[in-house]
Amino acid sequence: MRNGRDALAALEEFRELWGKLRGDATEVGTVVVVEGERDRRSLRRLGLEGPIALVHRGETLSGTAQRLVRQARHVIVLTDWDNEGGQFARRLKEFLEAEQLKLDLDYRRRLARILRGELVHVEGLHGWARRLAERQGDSLEQFLAETAPDP
Repeated sequence: MRNGRDALAALEEFRELWGKLRGDATEVGTVVVVEGERDRRSLRRLGLEGPIALVHRGETLSGTAQRLVRQARHVIVLTDWDNEGGQFARRLKEFLEAEQLKLDLDYRRRLARILRGELVHVEGLHGWARRLAERQGDSLEQFLAETAPDP
């Protein structure tokens, strides 16, 4: 667990990154990719709007990639920060790098740096953010209001 100063720095960095992600996710043609339904629910509870596609949807990863090519111009990959999530991200990148779309792995990388191993599953992001906000004397609702994308 982080000390107070580290936790405050992590919260501020997360707040800034999350606000940017919330804005990017609502842009036309953008799809966020996660592994499963619990990941999607966690992101929704954190105020992420816009299309969220699931990797685990009963189709192959190449099928998922083909679906993304048809529906997106910008794909933000937010798979888990474990070995399996890393494999999904790399394989998806291999399928999509020749396509005419922007593949964004930066949010995944930056979140991993902020989380520093405290969390490996996207589904836990909501609880992590809530606990961190509460440790700083904020409510999650207040935190989310501060990260709302500009209209």
